[in-house]
Amino acid sequence: MSEYIFFDPTLRDRFLTLVADHRIQADTRPDLIEGFLVILPEALPDEIDEALEEEYERLMDEQQQLVEAGDEQDRTVMGVDITLPDGRACVVRLPPIFARRLCDHFSGDEIRMLVTEIAASVLDPATGPLCRER
Repeated sequence: MSEYIFFDPTLRDRFLTLVADHRIQADTRPDLIEGFLVILPEALPDEIDEALEEEYERLMDEQQQLVEAGDEQDRTVMGVDITLPDGRACVVRLPPIFARRLCDHFSGDEIRMLVTEIAASVLDPATGPLCRER
């Protein structure tokens, strides 16, 4: 029995299509940790086995690209250095979607002033009507 692991269902399905084209019976099941296993019989003709191995390698290259693309998105974060009203310095982390939009429309100093004002308002929330002077 040969086992192939996939982490993306689309890539698994593409592999299963190739297996079915060769009229091979495949079993699939979720992996115990993560992903999906495709289980094939052990005694396949060499040329079919080689074709499956080549396709699996191509699909694993695509899997790696998907993981790397996901990693890049996950690591994109913006930190804004601010000084709180009591004099403490801190970094406010902004999610990528907001960081990109802010950078498209504001300078670094403007972003810092905006985040500083938000932090100050969180630490000393306004009560009463918003139209009053500070």
